[in-house]
Amino acid sequence: MQKKIVITGGPGTGKSTVIEELARRNFLCMPEISREVTLNARKKGIEQLFLTKPLLFSEMLLEGRIHQYTDAEIKNNDIVFFDRGIPDVHAYMNYISIDYPKTYIHKSNLYRYNYIFLMPPWEDIYISDNERYENFEQALAIHNHLERTYKELNYNIIEVPTGTVTKRTDFILACIKQ
Repeated sequence: MQKKIVITGGPGTGKSTVIEELARRNFLCMPEISREVTLNARKKGIEQLFLTKPLLFSEMLLEGRIHQYTDAEIKNNDIVFFDRGIPDVHAYMNYISIDYPKTYIHKSNLYRYNYIFLMPPWEDIYISDNERYENFEQALAIHNHLERTYKELNYNIIEVPTGTVTKRTDFILACIKQ
């Protein structure tokens, strides 16, 4: 049975860097798609889709993450890592206090993962950029919403300690081999 593993956390916590390291070590990794959705919207003249049309943005993310999940299932890999999971979509909606359809929670329960690794806020590595508009305090709030959302879905959350990319990646791999 395929192990589906989510690496999640607020913005700027090192998720994508760890995913890149896992890919370098020849693991199947599904990348974060929110930047892609944001950049595609920019090409259509919408500067910050998440801020201007959050429900549309979240629908696009939800569809994209479900597609990643089902795409991973047909691949012949024992382990698949996801840079964010389906529940992240409604965790962010909760963060910005926007109502969303109950289907979000239904789909989060339908498409389940085996492990959830939560990357804690880490101010030393936090950087804002053109796609990441949140400040560090907002990143802390997002972290709390993510943690709450996964707990409400009855997931056991494993917090990844801060450290080098190698140490963080090794920690995750050691946890899933137990």
